[in-house]
Amino acid sequence: MSRPAIILSTLNAKYIHASLGLRYLLANMVRHGGADLRANTVLCEFTIARPVQEIVDALLAELGEPDSGVPQIIGFGVYIWNVVPTTEVVRRLKLARPALKIVLGGPEVSHEWLDQEIVHLADHLITGWGDVSFPKLCRALLHGPQPLTKVIPGEQATLDEIDLPYAEFSADDLAHRLLYVEASRGCPFKCEFCLSALDKTAWAFEPERFLAALETLYRRGARNFKFVDRTFNLKIDSSLTILQFFLDRLTPDLFLHFEVIPDHLPERLKEMIARFPPGVLQFEVGIQTFNPDVQKAISRRQDNARTCENLAWLVNHSHAHLHTDLIFGLPGETLASFGEGFDRLYALRPHEIQLGLLKRLRGTPIARHSAAYGMEYDIEPPYTVHQTSAVDGLTVRRFIRLARYWDLLANSGRFPQSLAILLDGPSPFAALLAFSDWLWQSTGQTNRLTPEMLVDRLFDYLTGVIGGEKESIRQSLLADYQSSGARANPACLQGLLRDRAKPMPRAARRLAQRQDRHVGAGE
Repeated sequence: MSRPAIILSTLNAKYIHASLGLRYLLANMVRHGGADLRANTVLCEFTIARPVQEIVDALLAELGEPDSGVPQIIGFGVYIWNVVPTTEVVRRLKLARPALKIVLGGPEVSHEWLDQEIVHLADHLITGWGDVSFPKLCRALLHGPQPLTKVIPGEQATLDEIDLPYAEFSADDLAHRLLYVEASRGCPFKCEFCLSALDKTAWAFEPERFLAALETLYRRGARNFKFVDRTFNLKIDSSLTILQFFLDRLTPDLFLHFEVIPDHLPERLKEMIARFPPGVLQFEVGIQTFNPDVQKAISRRQDNARTCENLAWLVNHSHAHLHTDLIFGLPGETLASFGEGFDRLYALRPHEIQLGLLKRLRGTPIARHSAAYGMEYDIEPPYTVHQTSAVDGLTVRRFIRLARYWDLLANSGRFPQSLAILLDGPSPFAALLAFSDWLWQSTGQTNRLTPEMLVDRLFDYLTGVIGGEKESIRQSLLADYQSSGARANPACLQGLLRDRAKPMPRAARRLAQRQDRHVGAGE
């Protein structure tokens, strides 16, 4: 066979992300397509920040000049955050080289694909799992018989029929990028805003096989692992085995990220978690809502009392960094009930509270509530909710501003002392909302707000609006500003920062991380 080029490509959100899905396809080219296919397959990743024409030029250069009669194939991973630029990449590729075979896959094009422009532009679409189906399709395109249909339902093979992808991470990936790994696929829960609601259950990879792959990665120098399992602590025996694997290999630079079920934390798992030192474990904890009526409407099973007990234990008795999530705009959720949920979560003092806006992902069952709850969504990605019968459009935009300011003030870890003053009172959410409204009215900005601008605005608000004692507020802001590592001079701190040591050269200075700030604030 002359030189057929098969390219696996996607546009990642950031360079630090390394596509796990593409590496699964690459790893399974031999088993399900043949050694000749694997030898002629390359991986080309880009970021959504890169100009579209540069991506097109790079892909065409990788393909080289086509051989007459020999198909060339590019498979694209398509997601909610990259579908717009990927559509334009596909359009320009087909204009430049009409004979090029474009194959699509990924969650954004696996559902409700009939009206999608990118699907019309492409030659083939694989919906669902592509580990087996993509190699088979490539083999058919190159050797025949030619596929009879454009849309191919992905074959959901058993996990032992799927080769693991971890050998496909390069040395550069291990040194500079976040490594995504999964001990299981699927989810048994049916939360209607999530695509995992379509899964029938969760499937686990054979433990010895998975741990052997982790061992190889670890020996190659990998120290940064992000588990993409939707329910890492679903099966406690498996969770304990994986945690013990890393406990036996603790190093100062080890970092582990897990998504955990908030109301499922038995004692033996707590005992294991408590053995990890600071800076190693990060737990993503999806709370989403504390409103029982909303939980029932979206088929979310969550024991709220147990959730709070477990979060309190994690905060007070472990060194895990807690990244918790709340979603605004769920069916039936009002601004007031969301605020009550925020106050309940804030009282537990997780390190971060991510405030998200509901998105109607293609294929998710949340669509069934549109009429009954007046749910209106943006028709363009990421399909965020515009309004519901419980919150109007003005309230949604008000929340978007609040979420942005919260990230700058709280999740950044830059203002621990000042934030406590700002949120002091019967309802932290009400206090935050009042400040958010004032900050928007006084600046008209949600972006380009520097730490120095925020220091000055906080000083103005805490002293001029709510009547705080000026020198006490100034000292709190001074302590926050100094501990954050910022090096400029806010107006309200003039004359107080003259004796600081000169900053180290940028190349020699360790970049401050949000988690480091949260840990420091709690010590």
